[in-house]
Amino acid sequence: MLKPDMLISQNEVKSTIKRLKDEEGYNLLLDITAIDYLKYPDITPSRFGLIYILRDKTFKKQIVIKTYVADNNLNVDTISDLYEAANWAERETYDQYGINFVGHPNMKRLLNHHQFVGYPLRKDYNITDGQICTETEDLMDEMVPLLKSKGYSQDDLEELMLLNVGPSHPASHGTIRNFVAMEGETITACVTEIGYLHRGFEKACETHNYSQVIPYTDRLNYCSAILNNIGYAKAVEDMLNIDITPRAKMIRIVIGELSRITDHLVCNAANMVDMGGLTNYWYLFAPRDKAYDILSKLTGARLTNSYTRIGGLEFDLYDGFERDLNEVLRDVEKAIEDALSLVERNRIFQDRTQDVGIIDAEFALSAGITGPNLRATGVAFDLRKDKPYYGYENFDFDVVVGSHGDVYDRFMCRFEEMKQSIRIIEQAMKEMPDGPINVGAPGIFLPAKKDVYGNIEGLMNQFKLTFEGIKVPKGEYYGFTEGGNGELGFHITSDGTGTPYKVKCRPPSFYSLAAYAKIVENSMLADAVITMASMNFIAGEFDR
Repeated sequence: MLKPDMLISQNEVKSTIKRLKDEEGYNLLLDITAIDYLKYPDITPSRFGLIYILRDKTFKKQIVIKTYVADNNLNVDTISDLYEAANWAERETYDQYGINFVGHPNMKRLLNHHQFVGYPLRKDYNITDGQICTETEDLMDEMVPLLKSKGYSQDDLEELMLLNVGPSHPASHGTIRNFVAMEGETITACVTEIGYLHRGFEKACETHNYSQVIPYTDRLNYCSAILNNIGYAKAVEDMLNIDITPRAKMIRIVIGELSRITDHLVCNAANMVDMGGLTNYWYLFAPRDKAYDILSKLTGARLTNSYTRIGGLEFDLYDGFERDLNEVLRDVEKAIEDALSLVERNRIFQDRTQDVGIIDAEFALSAGITGPNLRATGVAFDLRKDKPYYGYENFDFDVVVGSHGDVYDRFMCRFEEMKQSIRIIEQAMKEMPDGPINVGAPGIFLPAKKDVYGNIEGLMNQFKLTFEGIKVPKGEYYGFTEGGNGELGFHITSDGTGTPYKVKCRPPSFYSLAAYAKIVENSMLADAVITMASMNFIAGEFDR
């Protein structure tokens, strides 16, 4: 049985985590979540378990800390004063499970609306309850204390202009509401509200077998869906202690890096549009469309591909794949060159992006920001290098870092990361091994159709895998990969059946958006829009 790295008592949470941060360098809080053991087959000390996942300053070690929360005392000390990331992480845990974090500055719902009753990820919540929000939330309960903490008096508040930027603002895509207080053109305080796209990813996982969850992962970051497929499948495979075939690993690398390219193309192209540069948009979107043609031919779908399988892949590479891929890569290189030719030495572009939306490296780590947004601050954290998987350690590529953490650095990091992904893909295609793409394990992978129709063992195996799912050993496990926007993690709890007892996604966009309000303080409203675009918030990740 898989177990947490450290089991502590409820009243030791804060002191233990503080010691780990101060003395052992665990300065990156990855995630906080809870588990409701109400229907778990084994007896546990209490109904709720609380999980903290940390990573150290070398980025090579992570630790999973667990505490059982007493049924008659759902109060745990906040660590929001230790990590900026804990602010939203604790609010989400409270919102979904009802665990209260004592001392939290803003203990209110996050994903569910303010009229919501109950805690939806508890095992006794009735999922058919339709709870419709009928009253607008003005967010003044957050804005007024925030402004007063900055020294504004009640009379001063009357002089400020309060403005909603989203959710219907074009740059917020209908899913983000930033409520800002402004002095002239300058944002003096910002409060962010999410929950507009909440689809219940984690609740849905509890009623589908492990393989049926894969299409749900597509819809987390739909700009690089296959990277989500890979991250989830890898976590389950690690729990099963299986090693996928060399060819499957290499194909996952190739398709994953192609997905990373499409993700970065979307981010930079959309950011250009938000600055008024439509020509760049078309330069960058044309090769993205060709990349989707490849994914469509390979997987049968353009955007949400559902390509991986637990233990391998749905399809092998088609005839002519390498030719099509090379054509797309050359188009991407040309698109990057064309886009940069318009902006690289453009004074207007530089004025709009340099020294705008600056993220300090220390703040970024405290806030749990990972991926290009963190690397743009100068922190060289990339799981493909620091915790390599699938043989990434054998590839020759560079971790791209910035120096200032502004919009310009985030732009240029993504442009250069696309070039590095092309290097990885070209090396992988040269070293592509032959052989099967799926493990030969009857309890994990569906048998060939000839066996289903030709012998009773194959027929029974097909039936059991379809109706019962893959039996994953009991336990709790955190798996991680380098997603398009940073560390993509899945904390999975198994009760030994073919259906996950709980799946918690650690989405990189969630923590980047949580930090956004502080990043845009004291900046101009127009700069806040391009800062938002440069951080590449994908609503499917933070709302889930």
